Amino acid sequence: MSISRRTILQGATAAATVGTFSIARAQTPEFTYKYANNLPLAHPMNVRAAEAMEKIKAETNGRVVIQIFPNNQLGSDTDMLNQVRSGGVEFFTLSPLILSTLVPNASVSGIGFAFPDYDSVWKAMDGELGTYVRGQIAKANLHVLDKIWDNGFRQMTSSKGPINSPADLKGFKIRVPVSPLWTSMFKAFDSAPASINFAEVYTALQTKIVDGQENPLAIIATAKLFEVQKYLSLTNHMWDGFWFLANRRAWDRLPQDLRTIVAKNIDAAALLERADVAKLNAGLQAELTSKGMVINPTKADEFRAALQKAGFYGEWKGKYGDEAWAILEKAVGGKLA
Repeated sequence: MSISRRTILQGATAAATVGTFSIARAQTPEFTYKYANNLPLAHPMNVRAAEAMEKIKAETNGRVVIQIFPNNQLGSDTDMLNQVRSGGVEFFTLSPLILSTLVPNASVSGIGFAFPDYDSVWKAMDGELGTYVRGQIAKANLHVLDKIWDNGFRQMTSSKGPINSPADLKGFKIRVPVSPLWTSMFKAFDSAPASINFAEVYTALQTKIVDGQENPLAIIATAKLFEVQKYLSLTNHMWDGFWFLANRRAWDRLPQDLRTIVAKNIDAAALLERADVAKLNAGLQAELTSKGMVINPTKADEFRAALQKAGFYGEWKGKYGDEAWAILEKAVGGKLA
């Protein structure tokens, strides 16, 4: 199944809709669990998750039914993280950068300008770096599935002009999510980062409270940020994904044979979602150009050198510790600090 740009930009797909409604009609299952996330129903993550939940229901003969609650229906990321910890929600997908509020070293995969491309991301996250982060998450009494889902490389947008080099970020008023890693990186560029909730980003850009923001292409498109941002710079400055988390007690309640079925299908869906996002990103540059955005490439080496000079990598090496940093540098194939 391919996911088109039209699918994500214009509404829910049949796969997601049918999956959700048929899940909701399941009769007297032995285990009825909730899966919450912050993405629209039409996003590839929810489309593939709905397919996985149908397969889980079928392969467990209706014993396990997982209902999907997309688009922050059950609250903010912080609310849902608290719910999955308490057991109010059994499954939840969350960015490692935001998960770092609970598991500090979870965000090591999001260090600025660390990964050169997707090949290096998946080698790391399906390998030693992913294993390390999952071990850290497990210490927080959460179960985490093996395969991380894709959110994408993050790009910068601006209403002032293209961002071609670190010099263009000096004094630049940029919205960032509420996370120390983002604030730290843009301060290292002598920018003026402002932590603003995503629900307020469009208005903040429209009223020029900030000059720009950064997000993956799919979010730039679906949030219609092209209406209030002229320039799109392909910085690939951070890679971001979604860990599929489970409440530990709810996971352990499932007999081993059912756990195997659930894990197999969710991890298989993650791989399909990765491919969907890759296809989507390839087409979105043309889509955003047609909406009037001016797109420019950048050279990561210049930005990485500026961060090294500012002491950004050294600071975060100290915060993460030598073990985590060594695993990261091994994954990206070179010294960062």
